[in-house]
Amino acid sequence: MIRLKGRAASILIGLISLVSISTASAGIHPDPEAVPGEYIVKMKPQLRVQNYSVGTLAQTLNAYVKNTIPDLNLVVIKKSVLETQKSVIQQLSQNPYVQYAEPNFIYRISRTPNDPMLGQLWGMQNTGAKDTQGQDGTVGMDIGATQAWDIETGSENTLIAVIDTGIGYNTPDLKDNVWTNVAELNGKAGIDDDNNGIIDDIHGANFSDAAKPTGDPLDDHGHGSHCSGTIGARGDDGQGLVGVNWKTKIMGVKFLTADGSGSLEGAVLAINYATKMGAKIMSNSWGGGGFSQALLDAIKASNAAGALFVAAAGNESNNNDSNETYPASYDVPNVLSVAAIDNKGQLASFSNYGKTKVHVGAPGVNIVSVTTAGYESWSGTSMATPHVSGIAGLLASHFPQMTGVEIKQRIISTAKPDKFLARKVSSNGVANAYTALTNQVPAPDMNDPSYWAAAQQNISSDHPYLENSNKQWTVSVPGAKEMSLYFAKLETEDHYDTVEVYDGTGKLVQTLSGNNDDTYTDIISGDTAKIVLKSDNSVNTYGFDLTKISYR
Repeated sequence: MIRLKGRAASILIGLISLVSISTASAGIHPDPEAVPGEYIVKMKPQLRVQNYSVGTLAQTLNAYVKNTIPDLNLVVIKKSVLETQKSVIQQLSQNPYVQYAEPNFIYRISRTPNDPMLGQLWGMQNTGAKDTQGQDGTVGMDIGATQAWDIETGSENTLIAVIDTGIGYNTPDLKDNVWTNVAELNGKAGIDDDNNGIIDDIHGANFSDAAKPTGDPLDDHGHGSHCSGTIGARGDDGQGLVGVNWKTKIMGVKFLTADGSGSLEGAVLAINYATKMGAKIMSNSWGGGGFSQALLDAIKASNAAGALFVAAAGNESNNNDSNETYPASYDVPNVLSVAAIDNKGQLASFSNYGKTKVHVGAPGVNIVSVTTAGYESWSGTSMATPHVSGIAGLLASHFPQMTGVEIKQRIISTAKPDKFLARKVSSNGVANAYTALTNQVPAPDMNDPSYWAAAQQNISSDHPYLENSNKQWTVSVPGAKEMSLYFAKLETEDHYDTVEVYDGTGKLVQTLSGNNDDTYTDIISGDTAKIVLKSDNSVNTYGFDLTKISYR
């Protein structure tokens, strides 16, 4: 299933929190979660789904046909749960009419739990005030919204699809910015007036029951509304909150249920609907499953239509470069992957990252927006994603001729450098609405150690390191006031084996685990540091190579 990236304790944490029980210590990766017995089958071009009856398709595939998605030549089938996933996929792959087959993966929302609290929108304008959990902010560590609003506040001609749990289209903060399908509004009730396959889809569509889609995307969870509020809560109306866009049109495309989960089938239908209805921007704060060719095909179709596909990087503290997270990691030109930062500009402890597969950071910790329960403060890459979708909305409004790919490139190239994101995302920075609108490349962050003086070092652990290690090294740059250690390569068993960095007084500065190649440590006060490698008695990997020390 697919799940949201951010809310309630009952929801699994993470953009794709589908990998259930950790088996890292045994080196085993369980199969991604999927709907039992259900598969997505892509038919070869010589068999066009719309030209055949359900009975013929069922006979061809030797399975019950649950649904068809003619636009993408897909069939959703059900097989006995007694048949193993591997055997079903193998059987289908041998069918001469089948191009590919895959499980009907489950996806989940992407944000971490947080207690509801009304607070300042530090992501729009960070004055250094405390967030809803009492953490002092860093002045200016935001998306530059207040400066951007002097240039552009959004347009009702810009259509943004929030593919999620739906939208509170009657909520005061949102109702004036909700998209309306005029053909259905002025048509006959119970009739598919615009012939798009969905009846009475006045404000969007609902694919949470993929076999029985409806035209009512009303949010029954809160996650989709929270994302929508950040993108486009009505501005300058004297009430509630303001979104990145004061005016816009938000299309509610629901495929995630009240418990925050949904299927691959629903996700493909949702993206296909948003593409068909002309959404310029698609905001996706969800993830899960393994690689899906059907989902990839749906995103490719959105790219071909000129749309931008903004996706949450995920909440597993994972390096997406080495362990891909979907849909954020799909290699399609219009996919823009977003990590989360806190109000100091630090990469959120839960956020995924990746210097090639994740593109920008955005505010995602203790973010206040509107939900089905009122105003709440939530955290997650789910909350970071709509900040970037909102910036994309401003760009699309100000430069309507820009394609989705061009908007993506503009957001990446104008991101504001942030030392905490250097080599963690491809842009090395935070998406910024003002610099994006003015097409400015901000000055580098001189607190990034890569701009400091450097002393060469050659310290390496054993390759691989030994079991039950507790090995120490001390390094120094006499006279330095601050230092940062550079690891050209660092790989340990994630969460189990660690590299700890201490300053000269013995204070722990940082703990590194997993894949941290091409990484500078957090800033170390003084001219001396100690490195400690600790390992357990299983799964010993490369270790580390420390090649230089930056200092000032």
